[in-house]
Amino acid sequence: MSIPISVIILTKNSEKHLKDVLKALKLFEEILIIDNGSKDNTLNIAKNYPNCKIFREKFIGFGYLKNKALKYAKNEWVLFIDSDEIVKKEMIEKIKTLNLNKKNRVYSFLRDNYYKNRLIKCCGWENDYVIRLFNKNYTQFNNNLVHESVIIKHDTQIIKIKEGLKHYSFSSIRELINKMQYYSSLFAKENNYKPSFVKLALSPFFKFIKNYFFQKGFLYGYIGFAISLSNANGVAYKYLKLYEKTKNNDS
Repeated sequence: MSIPISVIILTKNSEKHLKDVLKALKLFEEILIIDNGSKDNTLNIAKNYPNCKIFREKFIGFGYLKNKALKYAKNEWVLFIDSDEIVKKEMIEKIKTLNLNKKNRVYSFLRDNYYKNRLIKCCGWENDYVIRLFNKNYTQFNNNLVHESVIIKHDTQIIKIKEGLKHYSFSSIRELINKMQYYSSLFAKENNYKPSFVKLALSPFFKFIKNYFFQKGFLYGYIGFAISLSNANGVAYKYLKLYEKTKNNDS
């Protein structure tokens, strides 16, 4: 029997891992592909899976887009998966045993993060629990453009499950930099306060120190250094872009 849960995946030029992503989800009743203008083979891959439904949407921010996707789901319970995440067999077996009668429960799964094919347990990538399964009639995402999150209410029960996902985060320095640029631009677009120059100058420094030394990035050679530096640059550029934006607004 198929699992009566709707899986939602946002895609854009996601052909790299999509076959493995969809193959792992074959037991779910429906998979909703919410595509944001793919130019590669993403949609052709999705068409090969009978439980996939494809919807084409303009990008309106991650939070807004995920909430819009909820309206397409025929099941109350929805599972959000990124297009570079592979659901483990153990996670699927665990989901089969869950009591989905309690609508105020949201489920958080442990995510293993990889750089190329190496599991990374440093720089904040370790012990990475992500909320992915919830009842759409109970809660939804906030409307953030980036770094969206599930709305937690006063009676929400967060259940952590160690059987989780394989996340193939990045396979090159170029991908690290591109994502850093994209997310920092969305952050600056969404916010309107002017960060202090002290915050602008010191936050990237402390971010690097935290990632590389306290979160043991140094144990992973150049990869740990690259992740730590990219995270620090991400902090620097999101505040720089926001500072420039608000300074221009004042002039």
